[in-house]
Amino acid sequence: MKKIFLTTVLFTVFAVFHTVRAQTVMVDKVDNPVDWASPLMGTDSKYSLSNGNVYPAIALPWGMNFWTPQTGKMGDGWAYMYTADKIRGFKQTHQPSPWMNDYGQFSIMPVTGKLRFNEDERASWYSHKAETVTPYYYSVYLADHDVTTELAPTERAARFRFTFPETDSSYVVIDAFDKGSYVKIIPEENKIIGYTTRNSGGVPENFKNYFVIEFDKAFEITSTFDGDTLGDALEMQADHAGAVIGFKTRKGETVNARVASSFISFEQAVRNLEEIGNDDFDTVKEKGRAVWNKALGRIKAEGGTVEQMRTFYSCLYRSLLFPRKFFEYDENGEVVHYSPYNGEVLPGYMFTDTGFWDTFRSLFPFLNLMYPELNAQMQEGLANAYKESGWLPEWASPGLRNVMIGNNSASVVSDAYLKIDGKHKYDIETLYEALIHGANNAGPLTAVGRAGVDYYNKLGYVPYDVGINENAARTLEYAYDDFTIYQLGKALGKPKKEIELYKKRSLNYKKLFDPETKLMRGKNKDGKFMTPFNPFKWGDAFTEGNSWHYTWSVFHDVQGLIDLMGGNKEFTGQLDKVFSLPPVFDESYYGGVIHEIREMQVANMGQYAHGNQPIQHMIYLYNYAGEPWKAQYWVRETMERMYRPTPDGYCGDEDNGQTSAWYVFSAMGFYPVCPATDEYVMGAPLFRKITMTLENGKEIIISAPSNSDTNRYINTVHIDGKEYTKNWLSHKALMKGAVIDMEMSDTPNKSRGVKKTDVPYSLSNQ
Repeated sequence: MKKIFLTTVLFTVFAVFHTVRAQTVMVDKVDNPVDWASPLMGTDSKYSLSNGNVYPAIALPWGMNFWTPQTGKMGDGWAYMYTADKIRGFKQTHQPSPWMNDYGQFSIMPVTGKLRFNEDERASWYSHKAETVTPYYYSVYLADHDVTTELAPTERAARFRFTFPETDSSYVVIDAFDKGSYVKIIPEENKIIGYTTRNSGGVPENFKNYFVIEFDKAFEITSTFDGDTLGDALEMQADHAGAVIGFKTRKGETVNARVASSFISFEQAVRNLEEIGNDDFDTVKEKGRAVWNKALGRIKAEGGTVEQMRTFYSCLYRSLLFPRKFFEYDENGEVVHYSPYNGEVLPGYMFTDTGFWDTFRSLFPFLNLMYPELNAQMQEGLANAYKESGWLPEWASPGLRNVMIGNNSASVVSDAYLKIDGKHKYDIETLYEALIHGANNAGPLTAVGRAGVDYYNKLGYVPYDVGINENAARTLEYAYDDFTIYQLGKALGKPKKEIELYKKRSLNYKKLFDPETKLMRGKNKDGKFMTPFNPFKWGDAFTEGNSWHYTWSVFHDVQGLIDLMGGNKEFTGQLDKVFSLPPVFDESYYGGVIHEIREMQVANMGQYAHGNQPIQHMIYLYNYAGEPWKAQYWVRETMERMYRPTPDGYCGDEDNGQTSAWYVFSAMGFYPVCPATDEYVMGAPLFRKITMTLENGKEIIISAPSNSDTNRYINTVHIDGKEYTKNWLSHKALMKGAVIDMEMSDTPNKSRGVKKTDVPYSLSNQ
């Protein structure tokens, strides 16, 4: 017992020392930021509890195609789970989240020995110890087949390299998946072509993902399969088609494959293969590394711990994946796309795989700040989506999907136009028309346009008792969306009568404020609040949250909300309660505890449910009520407690860059509480120095040399040498470049940022 106890003590001392040492070693410079980004962050997730609900996306930034090792069964949204011990194949994927599932997917899997093509039988044991995972390169040893598989992608193509053992039974299985697929082996060209139609909705009748695979070794064995039946035919069209090619290999022999796909045609897939050209595997790998270093290197962090650096660049990597490019280049080099809305091949940009309910909050504002030219292309893509479907998508994957609430395309469109430099031209008039249309009509799906629009436009809210679920959440989001339309209309010089309507509607949030509880509450058609009211009840009148989460969804008029609550003290008191209340909940609306509830419960931050989007901005609201130091404390606390660069590193669904972009913004020291205004609200920077190189060549440098875990409070701020007391930063000013010096302290400065003139924008103060 004494020996065991002593060993335990020594191990504990060593572990504590190692942890302290790791936390105190500061990284002064990052030369290759991609080396700090981990695609495995957030992959240790499951249906009942999300630590990110992501897969390792091996891709280029915003690439049309991603690749991932596949541990889950065909059609399983949890395609890769960190806790799994077998790989079934290497899948081309377009999945934005397990809840949306995938489309346009097929897989490639090397096999040796007895020919096994069924996904269960061909699956191989593997270990994370024999796995290398980077954004631009993946490698793993497949133990059952004694094969090392490597892959390196371009935007629409990829290279594979298989290192085989000595055997006369080496195979590669191409699985085009079920729900309608096709393969054809062309032995004389060492080529396989095929298509997959498998999808999860949101596609026209003629949807196909066409693929082409070229090998550098002649085929000695060729077979195709239909489900579980293997045959000798070179061509197969079936519900579940696939192909197998085989050859003899020497020990350590490498077999290479070039892969590309297209949503347009086989010919276009071959054209997309030219992204690789004559580049060998290592050249593709190094080019991908350079692309990621350039994209991630736009933001240079200095003076953080190893863990902070890894977390920051892992989150930045996730912020540069979605929405993905859904366009291709034709024989003339012109941009074209297959329309996921009407099935035609049309000119112009198209992007997809994002849900605006999540990403309007910080992901799209981040693109407007750091990648405005790209977001201008995304805006053109949205105009094309409207022309092709008659609606703006609120959740696209790849076309219209019926999930989530709100009309938040209004925020995405408006914020982009108000922030992107005028030199990036796109059809804003068509987009404004689309916003007006979406704001005044219910769409073909509940999640398109505005459900309950007639009630909202007449009463100023969506009633609780008219059969429209999540009505209070819809009302609050519609009101904010109306504000963004008002802002865009002003910028475009639209008639005053027209834009004043949306300004008036933007105040509809007031109709749901309950002065008795000082919270937002569902209201019946007759004007009476719904009863009984439980502010801890998730769902029902709200979306994936409760009243404590949604009460703060007045992004555009925080001052108006402060006034409703009775002033600054009452307001900050309510904010304080979010953290001091126990994490109790009422899950009866769902009939069970959904994963978002569980993630709040286990986080030990009271009612603050950072794992889901509705409350993520709430910390920054202290800046509006004279207590900015509390925002500084809680934003740093959230970064430190809710994020890790590990497989369980997120505190809920990552959601297409939104939760990652929250971290990136917060680490830089500011956050876009209200997109479609010029302001970012200040928090507390994480690093001692951070340098943002803007697309226009200007630099924003935020220097906080005394920053540390304890020195998390802002004592003074100087911008370009002049003292600055406000709790917000101007986007227009930042775009001209700025040097922001922050003196950090371990005690709050309760005299800075407390004046009325220091608070961020609110409509009521306009």
